Amino acid sequence: MTIQSFPSIADTTAKILILGTMPGAQSLALNEYYGNRRNHFWQLLFTLCNESYSTDYQTKKNLILTNRIALWDVLQACERQGSLDSAILKEVPNDFDDFLKTHPYITHIFFNGQQAAKFFKKYVTVDNSYTLVTLPSTSPANAGFSFQRKLEAWKQIVEN
Repeated sequence: MTIQSFPSIADTTAKILILGTMPGAQSLALNEYYGNRRNHFWQLLFTLCNESYSTDYQTKKNLILTNRIALWDVLQACERQGSLDSAILKEVPNDFDDFLKTHPYITHIFFNGQQAAKFFKKYVTVDNSYTLVTLPSTSPANAGFSFQRKLEAWKQIVEN
C-alpha cells in the first residue's frame, strides 16, 4: 500500500533538521509525527530541552519550533506493509533542495536511525557546510538501546 509522509514542522529560523524515514502505522492513524507512544522521540526532546513532557501534539510542535528545530521525513511516499523501515519499497524522496533553500539557518541534519541516513544519502546531495549525524533510532523496534543510551547519543542536538 502506498503511504504519504507529513508536511514538515519548521519555520525559517530553524538551525537543526531532524529527519525520520517515514511515519509508522500508528503515526499515520493519529496524523502525528512519532505517534507511537512507545517511541522515545518526544520524551527525548522534552528531556533535552528541559521541558515537562506533554502528550498534547500542539505542545510537541511548539517545542520543536521554539528550539529552532525542524522535523521532517526523508521520504515523501513509499509502499510499505506495517511500520518497519526495512519493509519500504518504491520510495520517493522529499524535495530537500527547496527545503534547505527556504531554511537557510540549518547547519546540522540529524537522522533518526540508520535507514533515514541511508535513504537521504541515496537521494540527496548537500555541500559540506552541513553537518550530518546519524543517531540511534527512537523506534520501539530499536529495543537494544535503552532510553538512557539514546538520550546520551541524542544530546548532540542541544549541543549545537
